[in-house]
Amino acid sequence: MQYYSTNNKNLSVDFKEATIKGQPSDKGLFFPQEIPLLSKEFISNIEQFSKEEIAFEVIKPYVGNTIPDDELKKIVSQTVNFEFPLVKITDTISTLELFHGPTLAFKDVGARFMSRCLSYFFKDSDKKITVLVATSGDTGGAVAAAFYDVENVEVIILYPSGKVSSIQELQLTTLGKNIRAIEVDGSFDDCQRMVKKSFADKELNEKLFLTSANSINIARWLPQQFYYFYAWQQWKDKSTPPVIAVPSGNFGNICAGLLAYRSGLPVAHFIAACNANDAVPDFFKTETYQPKPTVSTLSNAMDVGDPSNFIRVLELFNYDVESLKKMITPYSVSDVETKQTIEELYSQQGYLPDPHGAVAYTALNSWLQLHSLQKGYFLETAHPVKFYDVVEPITGEKIELPNTIKMILSRTKEAVRMKADVALLKEYLLAGLKK
Repeated sequence: MQYYSTNNKNLSVDFKEATIKGQPSDKGLFFPQEIPLLSKEFISNIEQFSKEEIAFEVIKPYVGNTIPDDELKKIVSQTVNFEFPLVKITDTISTLELFHGPTLAFKDVGARFMSRCLSYFFKDSDKKITVLVATSGDTGGAVAAAFYDVENVEVIILYPSGKVSSIQELQLTTLGKNIRAIEVDGSFDDCQRMVKKSFADKELNEKLFLTSANSINIARWLPQQFYYFYAWQQWKDKSTPPVIAVPSGNFGNICAGLLAYRSGLPVAHFIAACNANDAVPDFFKTETYQPKPTVSTLSNAMDVGDPSNFIRVLELFNYDVESLKKMITPYSVSDVETKQTIEELYSQQGYLPDPHGAVAYTALNSWLQLHSLQKGYFLETAHPVKFYDVVEPITGEKIELPNTIKMILSRTKEAVRMKADVALLKEYLLAGLKK
């Protein structure tokens, strides 16, 4: 499998080079030259396969011969060694719980896969890699945990000050060792802009071995397909493919689902569940993409005014907006609706969602009210305890703390405060060379 840049289809690199570079120098994103088609036998007999076998079958075409099969099997086994249960909520709606990994968020899958790929690629190298990542919440903690104490890798995480939950902040600022955090006075889009400009900076790339751990990196993005296949494995009515509602901020997760669909996964429709940050819902109305200033919401991990991965969604549909509209419907859900959904789901169904799952449930429920013969599931992307300061006042009850959270509550935050200025980030990165 080769990858081109969304800005240059003549560019051709393999999985290893695309993973190590993170982003093409032309500021595009790497995209697979072809979408592999899985066999009908594999899809129809998916219940017979283990999680590890499914992951290997899905990712092998993308990796090609850059990682031997035995090593790739080890990597996927370590990536998916926790549960991905599909939980029934009503007769027509289920939820795919993606928070059973080490940092209680769906991003554990991509972060663990990527860290192990990089570890393999550099196992015999004396080069030091600097992983530069922007986070709106869960990416930071997942990347920190996945790369913690990995030899020859330094991780620098940029996050927007005051715009991540207290639990998320502790997860990304308290590990120490090779993990460093920068608290940026700005939005996630500011953090993402600083990271992207750093990758395009000639001097930085001459002096540092930079790569990305955001979903712009294919090794973070592609393995998110796995759990869509796990949901199909657990889906009861195979004669009626599901409608899938995905909490959508940077659009990497839903784009991975669309890749799975193009590879043969049965899906009736996708719902892009957005909060007040509605650049993509507006695009569907106007057919003109216009980035917007970020709006702070209760579902903070989706507070993205200029989602990087939407270009990949367009690429997947060859920029054919009509085809795009046939497969995806976006919804914009307010904080008022989010609170109402959390309260109603908990009081009426006994299920406690996090704010992002609540946004997705709201959007899916709205769709199903207009399509009564369909059923679907939404992605519950994080454990509600990560947003206890939002959820507990709504339910009036304390959330039981998982052991992984109890362990970090007594730790001390360590972060460098910085203005949203790429020049300051460059200065910080170069200063690290002198230490």
